[in-house]
Amino acid sequence: MLSRDQVLALMRERMHHPAAMRELLQVLKIPRDERTTFKRHVKSLVDSGELIQIRGHRFGLPEKMDLYVGRLHMHPAGYGFVTPERPLEMGGDIYISGPLLNEAMHRDRVVVRIERIKEGGRAEGRVIRILERANEWIVGRYDRDDSSRGESRGHGMGYVVPFDRRVLMDIFIPPGQEGGADPGQMVTVELTRWPTSTRGAIGRVAEVLGHIDAPGVDTEIIIRKYGIPDAHSSEAVAEALRLGGSVSERDLKGRTDFRGVTTVTIDGEHARDFDDAITIEKLPNGHFWLGVHIADVSHYVQPGSALDRDALGRGTSCYLPGGVVPMLPERLSSNLCSLRPQEDRLALSVIAELDERGGLRGVRFEETVIRSRHRLHYAEVQAMLEGAPPPDAELEESLIALQRLARELRARRWKAGALDLDVPETKAWVDEHGQPTRIERRPHLESHELIEEFMLLANRCVGREGAERGSGMLFRVHEPPSPAKLVELDKMLRALALPRLGSLEDPARALQALLDVRLDPPHRRLLHRLVLRSLTRARYAERDLGHFGLAAYGYCHFTSPIRRYPDLHNHRRVREWLHEHRSAAWDPHELAVLAESCTALEWNAAEAEREAVRVKGLRHLEGRLGEQASGIITGLVPQGFFVELDDTPVEGFVRIGSYLDDYFVLDPSGVRLVGRRSRRRFTLGDAVDVTVARVDVPGRECDLAIEVATRRLRRRHRGRD
Repeated sequence: MLSRDQVLALMRERMHHPAAMRELLQVLKIPRDERTTFKRHVKSLVDSGELIQIRGHRFGLPEKMDLYVGRLHMHPAGYGFVTPERPLEMGGDIYISGPLLNEAMHRDRVVVRIERIKEGGRAEGRVIRILERANEWIVGRYDRDDSSRGESRGHGMGYVVPFDRRVLMDIFIPPGQEGGADPGQMVTVELTRWPTSTRGAIGRVAEVLGHIDAPGVDTEIIIRKYGIPDAHSSEAVAEALRLGGSVSERDLKGRTDFRGVTTVTIDGEHARDFDDAITIEKLPNGHFWLGVHIADVSHYVQPGSALDRDALGRGTSCYLPGGVVPMLPERLSSNLCSLRPQEDRLALSVIAELDERGGLRGVRFEETVIRSRHRLHYAEVQAMLEGAPPPDAELEESLIALQRLARELRARRWKAGALDLDVPETKAWVDEHGQPTRIERRPHLESHELIEEFMLLANRCVGREGAERGSGMLFRVHEPPSPAKLVELDKMLRALALPRLGSLEDPARALQALLDVRLDPPHRRLLHRLVLRSLTRARYAERDLGHFGLAAYGYCHFTSPIRRYPDLHNHRRVREWLHEHRSAAWDPHELAVLAESCTALEWNAAEAEREAVRVKGLRHLEGRLGEQASGIITGLVPQGFFVELDDTPVEGFVRIGSYLDDYFVLDPSGVRLVGRRSRRRFTLGDAVDVTVARVDVPGRECDLAIEVATRRLRRRHRGRD
């Protein structure tokens, strides 16, 4: 029986032009008893974009028709970029001007034809087909026209203005479909008719969220905007309840019992789900016995179950200020699967023997039962590493050994070419009403690195074993940066008079040496950000393509099955090794689809988390209007520059033409704005003093005024009094 991949391979081998179904059946010599299956595969390939159906009901290969499939990312100004799934030869995205969007909307999956290549190598194209609509649900502000004015918007018909400014069209709401919404309220709309060249989009109000300034509405908007399910299905909740709240005797059968050894968890102070625990003991030969114990979620969440379907649809937990939208119901994520102290818990354990220099001398994988003795958080572990007395001598001995081994493992990764990027995470703290109390950069402590090293080790051990077995795992991959990106980075470094990259023959070593240069904190932060922007984004893949940032092959995610679906998937593969059986062979296409889905869901959740933190940061700045602050220039455009504030890590924008009596132009290097008359310069990384001038939380904007301009504006206001 022909497989989907075989059909595609036959098309690539034998078809040299787009062909109708009858010609395909003849040229490819498809037997009569397989034609129904063949047609189904062709339809599936068209749906996925691997084949394109054109006029005359003919089917062709996109790579032979200069067509590309990808996601459309709109800009509020009305144009967009398509990120192609099959990379362009010249790299980068495909620019789509407004008139050539063909009614496509933000985040739609589309087919694009390249129209021309502009000077400098930028591809410009046209959307010729929409494969998959992304915006079945849209969040926005409901409003209604005054029918007595007879305006063209709908003669009293309601409409919703999308909250996401990248969705460029209003959604009309027919009478009776308002869902009880009042003008000015934020709502969720279900689209019932997509826009065409002659008609606008129509929808119905599905949920009223409330007024935008009401407590909690900020978070609700983000959850709905990014399509994050915030309630588990009743079937999944029922399954979780049936599992109970404690480990049964039946669950312990065949497991290695580690309840008698000292095991600890180390997490954030406010963490509620504990995926991982650590055990360490010194062996008679001077080596160390290290146990990395990971919550055995796969024991409870069976493939195809309601719990599994919910987890697969979410892909990941989403961490928002003040709470979490968990991948699994809380009864599992914070209870039965969480490695809580002084409670028996099931685990999948990576048992490694390490020598005194961190060398791996042996590894095995076991189904275990553990009992965490201490629930530690990073700050208290850091204090112990710096000399504070631990609760007992046994824990002190364990921490000394863990610290020593973590340093050795880190040195080994560094020697192999791993990158050490230091880009602080911003965290927003909120009160019980969701109002921000403080916004801060989270310090990266040695206690964080201690746990990171052992999780990386466990992930590498599982990934390497999976790569050798060819067992249908999902790998975490990170491709090397493109040469063009590195050349661009080097040009920026030269223009900023920062240390240069040097030889690009070994990009990892060049970047490593660059990141090792000692700079003052602001310029160090800038350098690390510039390097980060030059790198590709890590993703999931069905093949082991290597991880550039970690300088490793055979790397996977295994250590967080409570909050990441790829880890749960990989746990199932490990259980198959241990029980010496294998489920039905994984279809490479299905595995690739799973990898793509998990990547997309992870990126979507990450974007939601960033926006949620920004919203809280802007709310925090609302109470500081008119206050002075200092910051660092983080980005430039012809209209002005972005500044990240020092005390509150929120980014604002200085519209330079509004404040200074001069014309400013972006110099060819793109790293500074230069005044034509005054020759005053604003350069990436410069420290500047600003005033908080305007905050628009719904628009996600913050305007800052530079101090010179602020004094001038004050003089103007005094003259009017």
